[in-house]
Order: sequence, then structure tokens, then C-alpha cells
Amino acid sequence: MFPMKLSIGIVGLPNVGKSTLFNALLKKQVANVANYPFCTIEPNIGIIEVPDERLPILAKIVNTQKIVPAVVEFYDIAGLVKGASKGEGLGNKFLSHIREVATIIHVCRLFEDSDVVHVSDKINPLDDIQTIESELMLADLETLQKQREPKGNAASKDAISNWQIFQKVKEQLNKGNPVRNMKFTDEELIVIKTLNLITIKPVIYLFNVSESQLENKEETENRIAELLNGYIAANDNLTIEQFNNYLYLNAKLESEVVAFSPSEQLEYLKQYGLEETGLNRLIKKAYEILGLISFLTAGEIEARAWTIAKGTLAPQAAGVIHTDFEKHFIKADIVTFNDFVNPKGLPTEIMGGLALPELANWASEGGWVKARETGKVQTVGKEYLVKDGDVIEFKVGI
Repeated sequence: MFPMKLSIGIVGLPNVGKSTLFNALLKKQVANVANYPFCTIEPNIGIIEVPDERLPILAKIVNTQKIVPAVVEFYDIAGLVKGASKGEGLGNKFLSHIREVATIIHVCRLFEDSDVVHVSDKINPLDDIQTIESELMLADLETLQKQREPKGNAASKDAISNWQIFQKVKEQLNKGNPVRNMKFTDEELIVIKTLNLITIKPVIYLFNVSESQLENKEETENRIAELLNGYIAANDNLTIEQFNNYLYLNAKLESEVVAFSPSEQLEYLKQYGLEETGLNRLIKKAYEILGLISFLTAGEIEARAWTIAKGTLAPQAAGVIHTDFEKHFIKADIVTFNDFVNPKGLPTEIMGGLALPELANWASEGGWVKARETGKVQTVGKEYLVKDGDVIEFKVGI
């Protein structure tokens, strides 16, 4: 069993900056993808490291040169224009790709540039959102139209119940309400997920802004809030929750800054009041809305991050490393990242008030041996819920 794969589809109308964003991601792509055999690389896929500043510190403490971060797959979804649900543009290819991803990034153009023509000759990000949302809902309606009503005495109760659920979803879609905004019981949700509907997927709205808009942070944020509130007011079926997950960045700047060293990136971003790149913020936002966390392993072979869903038990987390580990799980030794790095609990003033990456200078103070000596390692069984940043050593009976 390979690590959980986080896949994100990038959608948007022509000339909104989608390709610029994807090109920035390609520059950031993991150089050696051989470590990720679960993925066949295609031209429209970029495999990107999940930013995790804890890994270099773990690597130094356990004295390993090999760092293996968790990764994200970004799909550049082609052919999304009005009529895509009916096969316009590269509609069929778009539909097949978008069904495979866990979440969607919807790139919306906020920047003004007379040299870059907008497909509808005007900059109106909410019209763009409506156009794409409508195409996704039409594609879902087409899926529902293909379901056959159970008839006759041979129809089971489950089949009849499922049909009624499908009609409920269909009614809401016809009112312009995406599936992700609908309310379902746990049982209904299980049934609906079998259809692999597109609008059930969470969406991150990504506003592509100009450099001047990036500099004028307050003005830009107020404009986005005004746009979203206006859109909600004009659509009775929508709530503010639909737009909670949004970010803004300058795709052109992201494409340029990704070529810099980490220290150069920080220096460059400071002039815009930013502490990290938009690409990193995007990946972290995707983790957040999908309810994902990372646990860590650290030994002489490698320091590695593994992606799991919140609420995962220790045996299932072990299974992410190898299927047999879940089958033969006995117990696990767990220590928090902070206690692994600083098991003696040295005061921050003694630690020098160091930033996290600099804590690697204290490598001799941390590690499994020191953590065990100071009683910071706990041994847990099958009922333990793994937490983000847990450093784990699994004990399996193989």
C-alpha cells in the first residue's frame, strides 16, 4: 500500500492565469518522482512536495541524508469552457480528469491587463464562477439522468430508497445548488458517493491578482469580500460557507519566485507582506479542507512524512507504510515532534529563541534515545488516534 495520494484539479476559464499557475507548479515539481510509484506522470500532472519544515530537522537529528516529503498531485484540467458538460472544447477529457481528483482549485481572474483578453471581454470573477459551477452541475445532472427508476415487484427497498435520494439531489441541482452545499444523513451520503458527482468535491476559490493588488492587501481583501457577499445575496440557495475556502495570489510572481532559494524567496515576498509562497499556502489549504494530517517517521534510512485523514487509528496509519503492517500491527512508540526535537524541555531562552528550522542546531539534544530517557515516548495500541506531527515507530509481528 502506498501513501495516501492528494490530488487537486485546477479549473478555470481561458486567460485567467490557470496555465501560469500550473507552470509555476511544474517548476516546483519533485525532481525524482521514482519514490512515488503510485503515479504515472502525464504532461498535465505535476507532483509537488507538501511543505514541511520539520523534515530537515528530523533528518539532522537521526543523521540521515534522505528526506521523503508527502506529495500532492496537481492536474491541469483542460477544456473548461461554456458547454464543456456537453463536450464543447475538450469537455469529455475535462470530465474524466476532474472526476479523479479529491478537491478542485477554481482560478478566478481579478487582475486587469489589456494585453490579456478575457473570454467574455470583461473582468467579472463571479460570472466566471457561475459559468464553471453551472457546467459542473450540468455534468452531475447528466450522471443522474442515466440512473434508472426501479419498477415492479422485483425492485428492492434499497433500490427504491436510492432512487428517492437521487431525485432529491437532482431537484436541488436544478435549483442551482451544488451537491457540496446539500444536507444529507450519513446513510444518504454513502449512497450519493457511489455516483462520483463532481460538485460534491470541495472547492478552493483562487483569485489571481496583479502585483499592485497584492501590495494593497486590505483593498484587495475588501473587494473579494464585496464580490462574494454580492454573489450570495443574488443567489438564495447559497451561503457564505461555500466561499470560506479562498485564497489570492499573483500567478506570474509565483512562477518567478519558485526559482529562487528559500532565503531569497522570503526576502522577495517580504515586500508584499507575505511570509510564504502562494503555492505553499494553497497546499496547506487543501490539507485543511480535506481533513488531512501528516505523521512522521525518522530513522537512519530516511526522514519521511506520511499523509493520512484525521481520525486515523494507529494500525491504519501503519498500513499506509505497508499493507502487512496493518495486518500484523502489535503496538507503536509515539512521541510528538516537539518532544522528539527537545525532549528535555529546554526553556526557549536557553534554546536561544530559535526559529524552527534552526532548531536542527540542537540535534544532539533530541532523537529516540533521549526521548525515551526523558519519558517522552508513549507506547500505544490499536485504539490510538494518530495526531499531526506524531513521530512514530511501529512494532509489527512480521
